[in-house]
Amino acid sequence: MWLWVLLGLVAAVVAGATGAIFFVRARGQADLQKNQVSAVRALSDAETSAKEIVLGAKEEAHRIRTSAENEARQRQSDVLELERRAQQSEEALLRRLEELDRRQQVLKEAEDAQAAFGAELDSRRTALGVELHRVAGLTPERAREYVLETLERELSQEVASRIREAEVYARQAAEAKAREIVVTAIQRYSAEQTTESTVAAIHLPSEEMKGRIIGREGRNIRALELATGVDLIIDDTPETVMISAFDPVRREIAHQALNQLLTDGRIHPTRIEEVVARSKSLVQAQIKEEGERALYEADIQGAHPELVRLMGCLHFRTSYGQNVLSHSKEVAALCGIMAAELGCTPDQRATAMEAGLLHDIGKAVDHEVEGPHAVIGGEMLLRLGRPRDVVHAVKAHHYDEEPATLEAMLVIAADAISAARPGARRETLSNYIKRLEKLETIANSFPGVERSYAVQAGREIRIIVRPQDIDDCTAQVMARDIVKRIEGELTYPGQIKVTVIRETRVIEYAK
Repeated sequence: MWLWVLLGLVAAVVAGATGAIFFVRARGQADLQKNQVSAVRALSDAETSAKEIVLGAKEEAHRIRTSAENEARQRQSDVLELERRAQQSEEALLRRLEELDRRQQVLKEAEDAQAAFGAELDSRRTALGVELHRVAGLTPERAREYVLETLERELSQEVASRIREAEVYARQAAEAKAREIVVTAIQRYSAEQTTESTVAAIHLPSEEMKGRIIGREGRNIRALELATGVDLIIDDTPETVMISAFDPVRREIAHQALNQLLTDGRIHPTRIEEVVARSKSLVQAQIKEEGERALYEADIQGAHPELVRLMGCLHFRTSYGQNVLSHSKEVAALCGIMAAELGCTPDQRATAMEAGLLHDIGKAVDHEVEGPHAVIGGEMLLRLGRPRDVVHAVKAHHYDEEPATLEAMLVIAADAISAARPGARRETLSNYIKRLEKLETIANSFPGVERSYAVQAGREIRIIVRPQDIDDCTAQVMARDIVKRIEGELTYPGQIKVTVIRETRVIEYAK
């Protein structure tokens, strides 16, 4: 039985293997047939693509051939056009060459005619020279020199005469125009002039007030002097106390404080300090108000606070009895009017007005700083950031610098007009004339001096010396000696400029 089972198993295995072999062979044949169909289809597709590529290549070749033929035809047309233009240019060039030849021929004929005319002119000039030599007895060279000398002399005389006429006319016209401008400025600015005096004395209600002002052992007067910075002079003058101070602001503070103390009647050190502090506040407020008002009237914008304070201080400063702030306002107005009459630009007019208002700013501190107030004011304005044109005009208004701008000359003229108004300054005419005469007398007393002139209201003395007697070194020594004499013998405000002039003049007269 096991044998039969084993044989059955073997038979089953053999039968399965045979079936598998047949199955695999049948599947392989089916796959082979399928691959053959795919190959045939792929071959057909390749042939179709090849035909399409060949057709596209033929179309592209046809397009390129057509484009090349068109480009060749266009280039041939351009070449023909260039040849036509070249032919036209050649024809134009030929015509120009023919015209040039014709003109050259005409020019040659003209040169020949000119040469012939020149030869004829030379022959006539030679004949004329021979005839002139025969008639006048002069050689041609001498005759030529004589004619040139005569012509030169006549022309020189004519030019000199015309120059003199022009100078006289210009000087007369300038003087007339200057007088017109000054008169117009004075007429258009009619300001009231009152001579002011510096407050130096205070009237007391009674003689007993002197003792109260002095106080026990002088405590009150020392406290008042220490608080205000002034000197109180109490002498035998009945019912009067004198205030002495170089600073006008301190003098004004002391004046107000003392008046309040006299009105109140309570005078002791503590009360004095309170009243002086209140007076300082009032005066400082008044200074600021006056300074701002003056700058506003002159249309000066963005001024430094220190400049406002200094302008306000000028309200308490006087010069020969003339209030300096009022004088400065007047100078600014006159500068503006004269600048407008001269046709200046708005910027020049503004600069002139600012320089006119600030020209005496140095007088606010000239009791503290040594030197001329014009130079002091110019340096202060430079530090406070004002324009250089304004600084120069301020420094030059008393010729401490040579004026180099129109604005500076306007300030000089306006300052002189304001100071010369009748009643503007307290100095009498007799004292003014005496000072000028004394200046000229001192200068004329030196040997070698031909004449001298006191100018600029006595601020300058100009001395003309004989050049054959005084050389340059001696002139310098003379100027220094004259300065020493003036400082020792005269009393004057500010400074006096001494100018020694030595020159040589050559003068000829035509008769």
